Amino acid sequence: MILPTKHILPERALLTIGAEVLASLRGPMTVSRVWDEVRLQRGETTEPAPIAYDWFVLALDLLFAVEAIEFEDGLLRKASA
Repeated sequence: MILPTKHILPERALLTIGAEVLASLRGPMTVSRVWDEVRLQRGETTEPAPIAYDWFVLALDLLFAVEAIEFEDGLLRKASA
């Protein structure tokens, strides 16, 4: 689930989606804006394994758990080091 396995494609692993989220966070953004950016970046229409919103939220949970992102005042941002 977090890492690719024989049943989870690399494109659907939470670590991969989390990396795409971090790449999309160029500054403080709303969750819906990040969701739109990730789907646009992935080209959901051509992606062999599109992600659902709940899978995206699990990736956000992972990033929050490892303190890679922060959520404040309704905005997501990369955690300050």
